[in-house]
Amino acid sequence: MSQRVVTLSALAGAALLAGAGAYASAGESGNTGSTGPEVAQASVAYVAPTADKDGSLTFTARVSDASGVRNLKVLAWPESMAPAPDAEDMAHVESATCEPSGPSGDKAALCTYTVKVTSAEAAESPKGAWHVGVLASAKDGGRTFAPKAAGFTVKG
Repeated sequence: MSQRVVTLSALAGAALLAGAGAYASAGESGNTGSTGPEVAQASVAYVAPTADKDGSLTFTARVSDASGVRNLKVLAWPESMAPAPDAEDMAHVESATCEPSGPSGDKAALCTYTVKVTSAEAAESPKGAWHVGVLASAKDGGRTFAPKAAGFTVKG
């Protein structure tokens, strides 16, 4: 199964979201010696699909780095997935849209990623605990990988 299929399946799996979780601020430095961007205030919001309309899964986070934010890759994955995704897997997933935020001179961005969820996709997705992993990249090459930046539960 391709990484794109895994990503779409994973994101679609939030169809019966029961709750959203808090943020993580974990780090993995890039090769430049940078400490990597900070990922904070991460959250997940869900709108369930109906017979007439697709639902959605939206992830948001505030990302900051002294050099500026290049991008934020996002992947929702079921806790039952083995092995869990790692930073290398994140290179193959879609990026959030990041817009500058904060006072002048603050190198922060508000990053948002939204995906549609159909009723059919929701029915096929694993039930139980899910996590949203992120890979934040800074303009100076620093990276931060947070495999559990936010969490939620999909009920059956």
